[in-house]
Amino acid sequence: MDVRNCKKCGKIFNYVSGLPICPQCQEKSEEDFQKVKEYITENPNSSVAATADACEVEVAQIRQWLREERLTFASAEGSDLTCEKCGKPIMSGKFCDACKLEVSRGFADAIKKPEAPKPTKPEPSGNKMRFLGNR
Repeated sequence: MDVRNCKKCGKIFNYVSGLPICPQCQEKSEEDFQKVKEYITENPNSSVAATADACEVEVAQIRQWLREERLTFASAEGSDLTCEKCGKPIMSGKFCDACKLEVSRGFADAIKKPEAPKPTKPEPSGNKMRFLGNR
């Protein structure tokens, strides 16, 4: 049995897996997530700061949900997120589409498939049928 203190409220709880927060704080976090999701749906052009104020949720928590791609804002400017590789504004996640493609190509190049062996030509032998020319 793994007993830990909740990172949010400090209560002792039986830790199973996932984030080290108690079931009550997990439930509160999920309620906050649903509230933020609903607010973004109703106000698609809102910013992270405005959403945090309206829903009484920390900006850092909203940014975490954006990085996890659980939430997406209607515009890249509203999310206040930037690509970790090139710095371009993005709506959710860690990388822009161009950098995601570049990283995935890098992985594909790193794991190259073995090349098929090239067919070899038979060696010419001296035992061939020869015809005399009828010219």
